[in-house]
Amino acid sequence: MTDGTEKKNRWAVVVLFFLAPALAELLTGSAPPVEFLSPAAFIILAALYGSGAVLIRELRVRWKKGYWPTVLILGAAYGIIEEGLACKSFFNPAWQDLGILGTYGRWAGVNWVWSLDLTVFHAVFSIAIPIFIVELLFPEQRESRWIGRLGMTAFWLLLLAVTIFGFLAFPYTPSFLHVLPAIGVVTALFLFARLLPTPRSTPRQGWLLWPICFTLAGFGATVFFFVAHWVLPELGLPVWLTLTVTILWLLVAVGVTRTMSRGGRWNDKHKLALITGALLFWTLLAPLQEMDPQRLDDTTGLTIVAFFVLLLLVWLRGKVRMRIRRETLVALE
Repeated sequence: MTDGTEKKNRWAVVVLFFLAPALAELLTGSAPPVEFLSPAAFIILAALYGSGAVLIRELRVRWKKGYWPTVLILGAAYGIIEEGLACKSFFNPAWQDLGILGTYGRWAGVNWVWSLDLTVFHAVFSIAIPIFIVELLFPEQRESRWIGRLGMTAFWLLLLAVTIFGFLAFPYTPSFLHVLPAIGVVTALFLFARLLPTPRSTPRQGWLLWPICFTLAGFGATVFFFVAHWVLPELGLPVWLTLTVTILWLLVAVGVTRTMSRGGRWNDKHKLALITGALLFWTLLAPLQEMDPQRLDDTTGLTIVAFFVLLLLVWLRGKVRMRIRRETLVALE
């Protein structure tokens, strides 16, 4: 490995380490700029999100698995680690962000609607999207290892340390009857991702939808997901119905994506369009959050964050289009 490649790999790790918390916490308004950039919060969030994203990306490469299934399954395991074990929001009925979900869908000491929604959220927005964006930024390093054994060990220890810190620091202590099943599910998801067969399907022939269709699909799926997350509980629908709608949404989203991709024939241009649509939801929501008089925290700067994310996505679009055009010309020569 050349010195230039090693330097790019280090930069890729650094960008992913900080991009994951920036998208999951800063862009979404969960931790507005004033809170996110405070030294203590910044260190903890980067250690938690960053180590999880880097580890999952490295496992995907080392296992030689398909990108989306492996990353999303491991991302779900990460979501349980963060929300179930570190923050314990899966079990704490007084968690500050729960709102109505502290009572709606709570059974046997578990906030079930919140748990399902946050597991999906972290798999997509905390893990899969940051990894994909960074691999677009460093396309030559996409299938190479970015860190060695020592680096893997260091990130595992960092994730373990920040998880234990969160478990001890945040109020509310769930029983072992809650903690042990959470650890069991994380282990099961890890093994499932490890044993998942490498996809070898031949892409189907036919007309592939335009990238704008993927953008609209990503935006629509995100809007529907958060309607199910917040609006349906407020309407007083039965809990089982809200959970069923969310699960059906997952199945439909996977099926539609597979159909739109024509069995794997889509390229980075279409994939970027899909995640652009998903992130567009948050960029449009940011000004509304900043102007929301009901928010008690300082939301100053959320609109600026959204603006820079949009700039990043536009720049990435141009970068990807140029690379694909260049690769096409080389293939035709």
